Formats: sequence, C-alpha cells, structure tokens
Amino acid sequence: MFDEPRLFTVGSMGEPGHRLFFLQAHGDGTTVSIKCEKQQAGGLADFLATILADLPPADENEPPPLTEALVPMEMAWIAGTMTVGYDEIADRVLLVIEEVVVEPDDEAGESAALPGDPASLRLRLTRGQVAAYIEHARELVAAGRPPCRLCGQPIDSEGHVCPRLN
Repeated sequence: MFDEPRLFTVGSMGEPGHRLFFLQAHGDGTTVSIKCEKQQAGGLADFLATILADLPPADENEPPPLTEALVPMEMAWIAGTMTVGYDEIADRVLLVIEEVVVEPDDEAGESAALPGDPASLRLRLTRGQVAAYIEHARELVAAGRPPCRLCGQPIDSEGHVCPRLN
C-alpha cells in the first residue's frame, strides 16, 4: 500500500501500434510498475475524471505532482480489476489495482490459474495527483496511431485497409 505515493502515473514503451502500457507508483524508495492495456489507462482516466467532477478543485498550494514515468526494471504483474473510492475524511482518492486472474483452460484440462491470491496495489492519491494522471493519461493515449476518418480504426505506418471502402 502506498499511503502517500510520490508518483502515480501511466507510461508506455515502444512505437505507436506496438506500445506496452504500464501504471507506475513510487514512494518510500519502492517503485512498482504494472502492465496494463491502453484502454485500461484511458478508461481509468475517464472514470477518475467523473470522481473529480464531484469534488472541490485540487489544492493550488500543493506542489505539482510528478507525471513522468520511470523506466521500469520489470513489470510486477498484469493489471486486472480496478476499484476506485473516495475517503472524505482524509481527502484522498483510493485506488486498488488487482492482478489479472487467468481462468483454468477447460479444453486442455489444465489449470492456468495463478497460485495463491492475486497481487494488489492500494494507493491513496491526492486530488492533484489524480488530476495530473488524467491529463497525462489522455495525452499518452491520444499520441497513438491516428484513426481512419471513415472507420475509426488506427492507421498503421505501413498503411490501412479500410473495411468501409470495400
């Protein structure tokens, strides 16, 4: 649990179309990087924006939060379920990210489930950190491949075969 993380952000590695996204928290000398999907990072930003819309603006006297991700040494695990809440007394947005759980593979008859309980990361974020995450995540998600104006699918650097032109 990070009661007062110094950093909570999203980062990516690689070229658009082949980027790996990750959520990252740092505090008390510990850095945790969790692999996530682009849609998870963007969806979290959108949901957090609805939470912030119901709260007073962030404290202007709070130092600007860090948003630049550190280069991850390794990914701790893959993000699955995310739960968001608000602690009114402490004035903190609570975020719990749980490890994705792989269900048993019925066809192969083998269990691909992870042993033990899934990992989780618990964060208590200031309104300023949440606002900074939202802005940074939206910029990062938008920096991907441009969408086709006809079908909305991303256009690769090698070109795009638009299904609407067939």
